[in-house]
Amino acid sequence: MASGPRVVAELGRPETPEETAARKAESSRVYRSSQTLRNLVAALVVTVAVVAIVYFGVPRGTPPEPEPADVAAAAARVSASLDRTVLVPEVPAGWRANSAQMDAGAWVTVYAPGDGFVRIAQGFDADEQWAASLLGGFAPTGTTTVDGIQWDVYDLPGTARLSYALATDAGADTVVVYGSMSAETAETAAEGLTDQIRRLREETP
Repeated sequence: MASGPRVVAELGRPETPEETAARKAESSRVYRSSQTLRNLVAALVVTVAVVAIVYFGVPRGTPPEPEPADVAAAAARVSASLDRTVLVPEVPAGWRANSAQMDAGAWVTVYAPGDGFVRIAQGFDADEQWAASLLGGFAPTGTTTVDGIQWDVYDLPGTARLSYALATDAGADTVVVYGSMSAETAETAAEGLTDQIRRLREETP
């Protein structure tokens, strides 16, 4: 036995065909909307899960530090190329050699003594103005003697780049110890150059 038209309580009468069609259309819309929301939530959950797996599951670690520069080997190559004596600083064992290379016509080695940095530059056939130009145009503020060698002292404005420097002649060359460091650290670097500076002075006519 076929059922009659559905009686809607709010209306107190059966639905018209148009009302039935509208009710079903609205029901379908609400259902599709709820499905879209669930799909969106599910997609977000999956995305967060994938990101978490990548973040926590992939080993990252700290990249290894580059090997210290081989100052002696680099100096030997430069010496052979230029056919002249190149300084190989003797520094404490705890000082890391970061680089050793030619830079703007000078042989420059860079060390990390643990606090700040130390550069040692050998200017080949450098004139009297070379040290000042290397140090931003500053003039010496005094002199000091380190291991029998007299050095010009530069007390530089305290910055992250330069704070102190020493300079002296090495025959035809000029040697500058400079960087962000204390006077004691600079003198330690200077002591490691004493014998080589004396030899360069003796070799110069």
